[in-house]
Amino acid sequence: MTRTWRLLVGAELKTVSRDTAGLIIPIALPLLVLVGNALNLPAESLARYVVPLVLVIVIATIGLVNMPSVLATYRTTGVLRRLAVTPVRPEAVLGAHLTAGGVQILGGVLLAAAVAVAGFGAAAPADLLVTAGVILLTTVAMFAGGLLIAAVAPTVNAALAIGLLVFFGLGGVGGMFGPVTNLPGWLARVGEALPFGAAVRALTAAWTGGGPAWGSLLALAACTVVCGFTATRFFRWS
Repeated sequence: MTRTWRLLVGAELKTVSRDTAGLIIPIALPLLVLVGNALNLPAESLARYVVPLVLVIVIATIGLVNMPSVLATYRTTGVLRRLAVTPVRPEAVLGAHLTAGGVQILGGVLLAAAVAVAGFGAAAPADLLVTAGVILLTTVAMFAGGLLIAAVAPTVNAALAIGLLVFFGLGGVGGMFGPVTNLPGWLARVGEALPFGAAVRALTAAWTGGGPAWGSLLALAACTVVCGFTATRFFRWS
């Protein structure tokens, strides 16, 4: 890791730490969901239904809401444009921001998992390696979606609005407000094929030892490829 890269990542981490709402909400909101359910559910149900959902909320909030608004801010304030004529390329800032977001996700996921397992007796992941792999794939997929939002949003407010709309839309059909079995059959199938629902399903299978949910993993990979490719085609540095 070069000195410039370390400085960029350090600067991005400081930016994240100074954004009170962007730092606290993606971690505190899922924890409230976890605690609220943990007080009324047995530990077995907590591990099977709530913990995977909470971890996906952490990842999706940072990837789909926080990141696009920050990148849109950099673009509208001219940060990316000015960097384009310096030895530090805009791509480096983008990579540093993604790294900082990844650190925030890691912290939020570890905290939520620790509270669930140590605080409320939920079972630990049955397959830690597969669980970590699913979390990584989910993070990449949500970042790809966030990059696409940042690419098409013309302003900071638009990026935030689109991010929230996408977050709640995907969450609504992906199990965030209740089991997908409560939805009409066709809508439940759509929700499980979209990134949020696919992530919850894949993480549930990994956490409970149900084996890889290949269909859900494929959906996450497809989201990564499609959103990532589209974002690179339409992303504007200024």
